[in-house]
Amino acid sequence: MDGTLIPDRDCQIAASSRNGRHSTNVQATVDGYTRLVVASARPAPSTQAHAHLWRESDLPAVAADTTVFADATYLGTGLIIPHRRRAGRHVLHGQEEDNVEHRRVHARVERAFARSKTWKIRCDCAGWVTASTTPSSR
Repeated sequence: MDGTLIPDRDCQIAASSRNGRHSTNVQATVDGYTRLVVASARPAPSTQAHAHLWRESDLPAVAADTTVFADATYLGTGLIIPHRRRAGRHVLHGQEEDNVEHRRVHARVERAFARSKTWKIRCDCAGWVTASTTPSSR
């Protein structure tokens, strides 16, 4: 499970992100073995936090019977996130082994997003898709 920012021309759903572009935050669950997108939430403004979007979407119900790995931005959502180092303490050996496996699985999600961002059609249609779903464009 992860979220990514997609450049978007529709100012009604997109928000100005850190890089100064209007972007839409897209949440998606990617299968760790096949790297295919299993489920996706509705696009939201890029200013909303990943954990908030997870809670507000229908993805928790879709992924109820599965094990879902996420990065540390999903703290407090019930998803499996990496162990964190506490102030003045080291991560235990078993926890570090868990983190290594977590990084291995999560890298597949990041690669799936990176691959999809190279698709020209995704960049060209991002504004059109969200604009066609807004009530004011009908």
